[in-house]
Amino acid sequence: MLKILLIEDNQDVRENTAEILELSNYKVLTADNGKTGVEVALHEKPDLIICDIMMPLLDGYGVLHLLSKNKETASIPFIFLTAKSEKSDFRKGMEMGADDYLTKPFDDIDLLKAIEMRLKKAKLLQQGFSGDAKGIKDFIEYAKGMGNVQFTTKGSETYSYKRKHSLYEAGHRPTAVYFIVKGKIKTYKINEEGKELITAIYGPGDFIGYMAILHEVNYIDNAEILEDAELMQIQKQDFLQLITTNTQIAHQFIKLLTRNVLEKEEKLLTLAYNSLRKRVANGLLQVADKLKNNEENKPIIELSRENLAHVIGTATESLIRTLSDFKSEKLIDIIEGKIILLEKEKLKNLLY
Repeated sequence: MLKILLIEDNQDVRENTAEILELSNYKVLTADNGKTGVEVALHEKPDLIICDIMMPLLDGYGVLHLLSKNKETASIPFIFLTAKSEKSDFRKGMEMGADDYLTKPFDDIDLLKAIEMRLKKAKLLQQGFSGDAKGIKDFIEYAKGMGNVQFTTKGSETYSYKRKHSLYEAGHRPTAVYFIVKGKIKTYKINEEGKELITAIYGPGDFIGYMAILHEVNYIDNAEILEDAELMQIQKQDFLQLITTNTQIAHQFIKLLTRNVLEKEEKLLTLAYNSLRKRVANGLLQVADKLKNNEENKPIIELSRENLAHVIGTATESLIRTLSDFKSEKLIDIIEGKIILLEKEKLKNLLY
């Protein structure tokens, strides 16, 4: 049975509303002031909260603020219930992250419909969205349906790009976040000698370009299309709305965004704790995965040794020596500079 927390200082309203909810097969928890309401919410973790605004000890805005700062209660659907009907109060509540707003006296059916809709959307969020193009589009449609995210465009636009197209350059101001639907992208820097050093390779399911927006800085590297690609663009203003306007939306969007951040964390752990041979082996497998080609059983890597060393995180000379060892052990082959992975499982399971 789903639990609803009702925070209301008026005894008649509290008892009547609780009765309606119980008749609708909800388990109802009640609190007669905001302070008690916060304590009950933290202890019981209800599925939805209905809260009056004007209350003693702690008003509804204070309740929402405190619960939104706690990771265990931040994503609980929150509906304001109040006699105040001024537009400024409505706007303040929604800007703080409330999911809905009902004014007293309210219709029983309107209350139950609002609860059902918010619980349904909360369930969808809990199930999560897939990390592909369909999942991102579904998420954006969900965010639009929440009502308090106003997109400057349709929310996302998909564009095609040809190989070697420059997506953005170091020093440019960011205007959008890119989601890779198809193809590959490399980011790189140019050193003092004019040589290109690849900083990362991205593939389908990755977001790119959002760190500059979050840090409010210009791009620190360049991005170029490695192979023909389809990219979904989320404009800067829309991106910022997705991570700031509504707590539930922000939490889900951050999960989608941080996939490649977790990959970078794993890479750092590999650099810190693995031997050179294991670092190179893991790096080859990761790069091969990003540069997937038609040779699924024997992936081919075609990158300069300097760039490959930079991506893996080791010295070029160390990489060359290790590749030579791997070739002599028949783990890889090298033909015309291209690295062919012959034994993926053995590379994955190196003992040292």
